[in-house]
Amino acid sequence: DSPCWLSSGTAAIVDSERSVVQRPRCHLLTYSFPFLSSINIESFLCQTVLHPLYVKHPPSVKYTRCFLSELIKKHEAAHTEPLDELYEALAEILSAEESTQCHRSYLLPSGNSVSLSESTAIISQGTTGLVTWEAALYLAEWAIENPATFTNRTVLELGSGAGFTGLAICKMCSPKAYLFSDCHSQVLQQLKGNILLNGFLLEPDSTAPLQPSVSTLVSPKPTVMAVQLDWDLVTTEQLSVFQPDVVIAADVLYDPEIILSLTGVLQKLSACQAD
Repeated sequence: DSPCWLSSGTAAIVDSERSVVQRPRCHLLTYSFPFLSSINIESFLCQTVLHPLYVKHPPSVKYTRCFLSELIKKHEAAHTEPLDELYEALAEILSAEESTQCHRSYLLPSGNSVSLSESTAIISQGTTGLVTWEAALYLAEWAIENPATFTNRTVLELGSGAGFTGLAICKMCSPKAYLFSDCHSQVLQQLKGNILLNGFLLEPDSTAPLQPSVSTLVSPKPTVMAVQLDWDLVTTEQLSVFQPDVVIAADVLYDPEIILSLTGVLQKLSACQAD
């Protein structure tokens, strides 16, 4: 069987002979501010900045400062009793130092989560691959709504970036094996850290065929690899080792010049299947 190709960013999905435009939607956790009394604002804090996931993997100092400042404005506008915990949280974040790295956490429909370490800058170290882009969220949501596309199959992701799409698929869609890839060494280093952060073990780079690793009989984890993949330099022989059933990519065509490189690597992958 020929593999199916999925891409997000152009919002198109191609599976063998059919092409369908999708409308995926997935977002980082955000919060609206309802009418807040001193009673329910404390509960609201426990669901946001005091949540264990937030405390363990804190977002950027700037984001938290803006969030708490807006929350205080809403609280004061409601003319309710002051809440010490709210001002203490703001005082703590005001004294915190800015960092070039932060975390983003996403709740999945299963109640599980994906947490990522990312750059606080959109462009850093000469690449845009150190942050999560919106197309990755769209593609992940489509995947979660269509798990059969990935269940018990080998998935190759081109330009994995921070790793959100792949981690969501690994946690929600039960692939047999998942291959993250990127060409930028710094992106690959951060990507490997995010894979480990989310409880997956990385297989060493190898030319041996991928085999599924079973961690438990109830919920086997996929074999996971993160490989450096330059679309222009990789050979058909090197790609033939992976034998993917599904190839996906999200937000990789930010530069028109990359289109030829992408089509080139897809042609090489197709040649592998033909062989």
